Amino acid sequence: MTEPVADKSRSRLGELLLKGGIITEDYLDIALLEQKKTQERLGHIFVKLGLVPEATMRDLLGSVLQEESIDLDAEGINPAVVQLVPKKLVDRYCFIPVAWDEANNTLTVAMPDSSDIGVLDKIRAKLKPGVQIKTLLAGESEIGRAIDKYYGFELSLDGIMRELETGTVDLESLSAVGSGEFSHPMVRLVDALLADAVRQEASDIHVEPEAGFVRVRYRIDGVLTEIRSMHKDYLSGLVVRIKILSGMNIAETRAPQDGRFSISISRRVIDFRVSSMPTTHGENMVLRVLDRNKGFLPLEQLGLADETLLTLLQVLARPEGIVLVTGPTGSGKTTTLYSMINFLNTKDVNIMTLEDPVEYPMGIVRQTPVNPAANLGFSEGIRSILRQDPDIILVGEIRDQDTAQMALRAAMTGHKVFSTLHTNSALGAFPRLLDIGINAEILAGNVSGVVAQRLVRKLCKVCRRPGRPTAPERRVLELEPETECTIYRPVGCEACAGVGYKGRTAVMEVVRVDDDFDDLIAHHATKGEFIKLAAQKGFRTLAQDGKRLVLQGIVSVDEISRVLDLSDHVVV
Repeated sequence: MTEPVADKSRSRLGELLLKGGIITEDYLDIALLEQKKTQERLGHIFVKLGLVPEATMRDLLGSVLQEESIDLDAEGINPAVVQLVPKKLVDRYCFIPVAWDEANNTLTVAMPDSSDIGVLDKIRAKLKPGVQIKTLLAGESEIGRAIDKYYGFELSLDGIMRELETGTVDLESLSAVGSGEFSHPMVRLVDALLADAVRQEASDIHVEPEAGFVRVRYRIDGVLTEIRSMHKDYLSGLVVRIKILSGMNIAETRAPQDGRFSISISRRVIDFRVSSMPTTHGENMVLRVLDRNKGFLPLEQLGLADETLLTLLQVLARPEGIVLVTGPTGSGKTTTLYSMINFLNTKDVNIMTLEDPVEYPMGIVRQTPVNPAANLGFSEGIRSILRQDPDIILVGEIRDQDTAQMALRAAMTGHKVFSTLHTNSALGAFPRLLDIGINAEILAGNVSGVVAQRLVRKLCKVCRRPGRPTAPERRVLELEPETECTIYRPVGCEACAGVGYKGRTAVMEVVRVDDDFDDLIAHHATKGEFIKLAAQKGFRTLAQDGKRLVLQGIVSVDEISRVLDLSDHVVV
């Protein structure tokens, strides 16, 4: 356990947090009480309890200790510097080398507590004689992610597979996880798969039984990629281990089951939501990877066009009404909802949510999972939430007439309501709500705005190749033959695992519902009438936003065409 910071630093840190209005006296008392119990550093406790964001704490500690801080997520590290220090050492003492000054024989390292003299002495003892250490402050989870990124993952899938096949112990993976029950190769295999999926930023892990083998696939950037194939004999071990982790019944193999578990990977807690389904060849397992540190982004980091962001902020500024986010499954609707809620999340409002299930914890927000077994569905939950004095309500999904009516009733009584709806476009939300039985007179005047979105893969910045658009690409992008422009195409390199794409961004359209739209809603207007009015108001469609990303070199024409119908644009 890391030694606590000196008393003087503790008091200065607490005073600085109080003076800056970042914490209250109550928060400080809570942290000090926790410190007496755990003897951990005060800064670490504030971050662990969710009282202060890690980046804020990093910069404040730098101010208190009069030292520089570094944002490891934003700044790159020279791989040659990383090779100067073995991974076991950085793992043990939670630091990472960031720079080497050969002239002065000085190694610069990032660590969460540069005042821990004992740890610094132990690091010096492991380095070459005469090496000086310069310290920068960084958050623990930032260091964990950097270690994972620059050193790679220790548990060797190949080594564990050889051990399972031959019985020869893989000493490298064994030493990486310790001894005891975790030394079993099947346990280490599951641990390695989970950690490898997190390292590759997968959103889902699929363990799929076939007639003679087991296929393991990750969903990375929305696309399934086969990672490993194993003999059918390994299926039962994989399924049993995953079931034990997620609290499922290992004896039940003929009925679907759901479970959940959390583990620490690279010094951050990762949640896994597990589903099992019996198939003709055995149980199919799918694990949804939920990284709490990547649950949502600030609105300004969603990559929206300036006009779209302005319209969205205007929608959020309305004091009441319902805001709907639409799109197919996996289009990032929940992430956008969290970003909106986070934008509005302050200490002077009461935000309550109903979710199925709660995916990412948020500070100050009261989050409730729906539970049909306890008669707590979406519509029943809204009734209960309205008695909890809420200002803002998030309803995970509008699935039926009862939920829609209760959500609109909450909006009518002065609450700001957020929810998702399954439609293909923002303008398609109005006919959809009318179709499920919502009265047009109730709908008019109570919808603040509708957002539709998709997620598209971004081109790898390392290997993307510029070029002139072909004639078919010009037609798709609606470019005149004489228009000069450059677009980019995927290539594939080591940085993107040969795919040509790395990460995803949102393609979004936003409708701000005003009196003109309310008149159309009240008169049961057709979708064509909504489209005509939206065009008159300068509405940007998904197709237009996708073309913007292509012309900015962020995505390729092929990727936009895969996700969107580029012929679907507003025609007046």
